Amino acid sequence: MDMEVRDYELDCEQIVNNANYLHYMEHTRHKFCADAGVSFNAMHDAGYDAVVRKIEIEYIRSLRGGESFMSCLWLERKGARFVFHQDIVRENGDMAASGVVTVVVIKDGKLTRGDEMARVLQRYMK
Repeated sequence: MDMEVRDYELDCEQIVNNANYLHYMEHTRHKFCADAGVSFNAMHDAGYDAVVRKIEIEYIRSLRGGESFMSCLWLERKGARFVFHQDIVRENGDMAASGVVTVVVIKDGKLTRGDEMARVLQRYMK
């Protein structure tokens, strides 16, 4: 997904504040899931919720105001966990940040295997 740094995402050093990388990655995951046919609203209405369980992020080189970048992901499944590997890549191909986001599906407060979501995402998983 192509994206661009917005002025209000900068801190006093004129670099992207670290929390915004989480926003970039979340937006990319939600857009990917929606395009793949996963509706979080429909899941919720059926009593299921996909929630982030863990996020690991490595900040490699800060983005700056006005820069364009690509937010990339690939997906794998480990048991009941959906693991999104996400990279923020500058226009010149240099890595800005790399993250691993683990998502699980719960129903009535209890962990499920997430089979409903897996059926929709199966063709994208490695």
